[in-house]
Amino acid sequence: MAGFKMRKPVDPHVLMVEVVGTKQVSPHLVRVTLGGAGLDLFTPLGFDQWMRLFLPRTGQETLRLPTRSSGLWYAQYLATPRAKRPHVRCYTVRAFRGDLRELDVDFVVHAEADGTSGPAATFATTAAPGDRIGLLDQGVGYHPRHAHDWTLLVADETGLPAVAGICESLPADARGLAIVEIPSDADRQRFRVPDGLRVEWVARDGATGTPGELALAALRAAELPDGTVYAYLVGESGLATGARRHLVAERAVPKAHVDFIGYWRHGHAAM
Repeated sequence: MAGFKMRKPVDPHVLMVEVVGTKQVSPHLVRVTLGGAGLDLFTPLGFDQWMRLFLPRTGQETLRLPTRSSGLWYAQYLATPRAKRPHVRCYTVRAFRGDLRELDVDFVVHAEADGTSGPAATFATTAAPGDRIGLLDQGVGYHPRHAHDWTLLVADETGLPAVAGICESLPADARGLAIVEIPSDADRQRFRVPDGLRVEWVARDGATGTPGELALAALRAAELPDGTVYAYLVGESGLATGARRHLVAERAVPKAHVDFIGYWRHGHAAM
């Protein structure tokens, strides 16, 4: 994760929420809608607001959640016997409807070579109304700290919810470019985009290689707008770091104008 300071959440709480419904929004993305009275304590911030989700392990009848919302939650988590700890994963808020007490989260779902899936993908594909999970708001990653003329977003499918949330939160006169790599062309999504910002979709469609490589190639080939940029790069670790390296070394973009987060690393499982 990049060393920049994210925007902190407003009065965060460890919330117990429940599944309201699920929807297959594209071949590789499942949307899980969460609800419940716990969302009355959730403060929406827009952009790429992210949270930690506490998902039950197989066979767990009781979900043991930390009570601390500060960094001490992790100490509580580690103090819980491993067999009783929930899985913890980081996800972006795709949409929030406070009047309905509903929050949408998009999960990338895929199977490994042996047919198994990770805890988050398994949760998304098997979730049923009434299933309960924990949620802890962590704030917003997108955080420009300098005047800029245009915005550059680069992501793979895991960063697609972040790109969508940022585009929907930008002012109507925002300018820029978003490069989003997706598993297949059918994984494109429609969302509100300022007229001056162009979304370039890059589909792997069975291409071999590490996810993110095509997005990085598209960035290298792109004709970028003139003026001062704020770049936000998210997704597979190699994509995020490679895109930053390209912008700084080959496009002469100041390091302070580039924020990047490696959401995951190809070939390595999350905790």
